[in-house]
Amino acid sequence: MFKTIGHLLSLIRFSHTIFALPFAMLAAMMAWRLAMLDKYEKYLDGYQQLDDGTLVADKGPTSFFYSVGGYIFQFDWLQSDTFAFRWQEFLGILLCMIFARSAAMAFNRLVDRRIDALNPRTENRHLPAGILSVKQVTTFAMVCSLAFIASTLLFLPNRLPLYLSIPVLLFLGGYSYTKRFTSLAHVWLGMALALSPIAAWIAIRGEAIMQHPGDLLPAWVLGGAVLTWVTGFDIIYACQDCEFDCQAKLNSIPTRLGIAGALKLAAGCHAVTVVLLALLPLVYPPLGTVYGVAVAGVALLLVYEHLLVSPEDLERVNTAFFHVNAVISIGLFAVGTLDLGLASG
Repeated sequence: MFKTIGHLLSLIRFSHTIFALPFAMLAAMMAWRLAMLDKYEKYLDGYQQLDDGTLVADKGPTSFFYSVGGYIFQFDWLQSDTFAFRWQEFLGILLCMIFARSAAMAFNRLVDRRIDALNPRTENRHLPAGILSVKQVTTFAMVCSLAFIASTLLFLPNRLPLYLSIPVLLFLGGYSYTKRFTSLAHVWLGMALALSPIAAWIAIRGEAIMQHPGDLLPAWVLGGAVLTWVTGFDIIYACQDCEFDCQAKLNSIPTRLGIAGALKLAAGCHAVTVVLLALLPLVYPPLGTVYGVAVAGVALLLVYEHLLVSPEDLERVNTAFFHVNAVISIGLFAVGTLDLGLASG
């Protein structure tokens, strides 16, 4: 049994969860921070705002606040209250991310098993090699799908995650067919992972979104950055299958533009990623200078990623795909969370 579980985790490349999960958690930290700032607003009655943005009590002991764009960044007597963190929501996001991705990956392996058997790079995957059976993987995908839907109940009384769970699963599953009819399969994958921060935001800010749909704007910007980031590195990854995809009449950006053209388009996608990450503080003011330094670091890492590969040398695609992007996702989450914490001090 444990051996089968190990094979299933290997089948879905469980370690690759680190690509999308940190962005979901960054969105969650942003939403929890905003929820705490919303709580602070009720304390504003009885305060007057000076020309420099400082709020001073009209009566009683003086306390100082700093406000930018309508958000409050400091309360002298509430400095420890940084995030409106809830374990129930944290667990819900973690479980939903794991189960949704596992279901999607298992379904992808089922749909592509015959193609994988013909591709020298993938012929040793679990289904073509007979390590796992179609029945085992199908059962695993169904269990993960049901577990994903059940995990959305952790967000109650916010019902939006439950209502959106099946559409999300259908969208994730739809990616597995895209290479059969469009070269934009990479964009579909990018949109699938971009759902991570958007869904996390909806799970936490559901009531606010229903009242003010514009509340979702920071998540859309972060999701857009994820979309272009994933699209770019998936294009790079697909370059190694360009010859096979042409023979099998499968669609991809490399087969359409050639490897050189595909790498240029991937670089363009990553340039947009950096721009969107840089714009995020404009729609979410609590992010500050420390976050800006992280964005500069992401830009440098993306440049390094593109220096690792060329049309003549694709041997380091896996390094560019996994190691560099893992540093980007985990690093941006860590530094972004640190910045939010420092902003409250």
